[in-house]
Parts: sequence; C-alpha cells; structure tokens
Amino acid sequence: MKTKDPFLGNERTLSGRMNEIDYLKCVCILLMVIFHLTYIGDKYPYAKQVVYTFHMPIFLLISGYLTNIGKSIKEFLKKYLWIFIPYAVMETSYAVASCLLPVRQGLEELSLPAIIEAIFVSPVGPYWYLHTLILCALLYYAIFHLVRGEAITRFIILGLCLYGLTCLHLLAYENAAYFLGGCILAQTHVKLNRFFRPSIWAIIPFILLCAVPENLSRGSLSGIIITYLASCLLLYFYPLLTDRLRRGSLYIGQHTLAILLFSPVFTMLAKGYLPLLSFDPTGILFLVTATALAVGGSLAIEQMLYRSGLSRYFFGK
Repeated sequence: MKTKDPFLGNERTLSGRMNEIDYLKCVCILLMVIFHLTYIGDKYPYAKQVVYTFHMPIFLLISGYLTNIGKSIKEFLKKYLWIFIPYAVMETSYAVASCLLPVRQGLEELSLPAIIEAIFVSPVGPYWYLHTLILCALLYYAIFHLVRGEAITRFIILGLCLYGLTCLHLLAYENAAYFLGGCILAQTHVKLNRFFRPSIWAIIPFILLCAVPENLSRGSLSGIIITYLASCLLLYFYPLLTDRLRRGSLYIGQHTLAILLFSPVFTMLAKGYLPLLSFDPTGILFLVTATALAVGGSLAIEQMLYRSGLSRYFFGK
C-alpha cells in the first residue's frame, strides 16, 4: 500500500489566508514602489539601502512559505505558467522601454537575443523577483516529488541545486536562501506569525544594526537579523491599525502581483509631474502622490483586465 508523503501536504495554506502575511506583503510592496521612484531613492539613499536589506527578503521568505507543493503537477505548472506569462509580457515591455527611455539598469541594445536573455536569464528592472520565484518554486516542487527520504536530505539537495543555478548566473543565492528559509518553516509547520515575534523592542537592535553601513546586506548575518527584526517590528503595529487601514492593507497585500507588474509604468510616468511638486524640498508630497497613483493605477488596470475578460489571457482566470 502506497503511503502519502507527509512533506507534500500544505495544510496551513489550505485553511485560509493569514492576515499578518497579507499585511507584511502590503508594507513591502509599498516600500518597493516608494524606492523605485528614482527621485526618492536619490534623495534618501541611506533609507533606500536600509529598506533594500529587508523588504524583498521578507517577500521571498513568504513566497517559500506559501508555495504549495501538495498540488498535482498539472495544477502546479498551470499556476506558474500564469505567473510566467504576465512576467514575460511586462519584462519584455520594460526591456524595450529601457532602450528608449532614460531607465537605470536597462538593456544596452535592443535585440531579440537580448530580450530573450532578459526574460530567461538576467531580468532587467523590478521583475527579477518573479524570475527568482518561478525558478525556486519549480525546483522545490521537483526535488520534493522526485527525491525520497527525510526533509533534511531534500533540503540539502534543494540548497545545492539552488547554488548550481547561482553558478549559472540565473539567480542570486542570497535571494534563493530566503525562499529556502520559507520552505523550511513550512515543512516544519512553524506558523509565520509565530516565528516573527511582534515587539516594539525590536526597534532598538534594528536601529543599532542599521546605523552601520556594512550591515546593510541581505546576504550577510546582519542582514538576516535586520530582516527578522523588521518583520517583528512591523507585526507589532498590525493590531494597532484602525479597521479601515487594516482592510486596506489586507486588500493591497492580496493584490501585490498586479502592483508588482504594473507599478513600473507609473513610476516611469512620475518623472513627468515631478517638477510640479518640486516646491516641497522634502519630497514627501511627491512620494505620497506618486505611490498612491502607482498603487491605485495598478489595481485599476487589474480590475479593467478582469471586467473586460482579458484577464483569462493575462492571468489565466
């Protein structure tokens, strides 16, 4: 009699959403939008460096935690196909735009091989996260379905395979390591909102660590600690939110894919109206305006796709 593999169940993701996770995703996606605004990043470079130490690591940790390898191969591949399709469309669009507009970290020349490389090997712009997510999730699924044995054996093999992809320059190992950490938490049945202990006191070591520039690297031990402390600190404020703010943060957290996909369109356009808000020397008015337009515009595009029926060709639903 064939026994069910205990590591292929993902009960925690089948019983409903965890509000704290959606809240963390909301905060991280807002920070992503804010510091993709070139003007804000240039005006507050140290704050950008601090945020870049923890915001995407939190996203990657959550992604690994929520990856459901208990699905059939057909269901699993279908899900990631409909992440790859919008990723490929938007990555191609960004790559082309980077050759025509003054965009940082874009393509040096516009050609079909360069675009193919951007999609499959070295993404340009903010879409590297989806590239990393797809590769890590597919490898995670394959290892846990093809390799038999204890979880530690599978995780060692998964870690080695991820390192192999790093050697092939397909992803950065520090990013894959956070995804791997989320997978380990999931397989050990540790609740994410219990792993991160909400505490206002986390602010003290967080500030002390962030005060030293050498600590601001997501791949270092200090970067891992900063990521943990930032998560604990953010979760402390979640129960303090008003009902309206809580509902809003959960809604944004449930639609981060759309914001990730479409917000670069609005952060590029923000350069056009920046001179109108330049009277504010702090840049805060521009930050609030541009972030609101980027998030609101992205959600509006998502709704337009669903209402027009085009979402079936873009999101597969």
